[in-house]
Amino acid sequence: MLIMIFLVGALLGMLTGAIVCMRYFRQEMTANVAPKLKLIQLHLDNLESEVNLALATRTVDRQRYDGGDRGQPEN
Repeated sequence: MLIMIFLVGALLGMLTGAIVCMRYFRQEMTANVAPKLKLIQLHLDNLESEVNLALATRTVDRQRYDGGDRGQPEN
């Protein structure tokens, strides 16, 4: 009976230790990844702005080249 009590106590201790370890591990992982994600988001925002500028410039240039009458009904 004494051995059974010792084994149950040891299993509960191991379970509690694993829970604490996993909680700490998850906190450290998210703290380590967050700055990298912000940097990647900044790069993506810059890329999106550059693509939008290129598309807008191309659209304006095409309208100037075509005479700007695209979509106008002909009489």
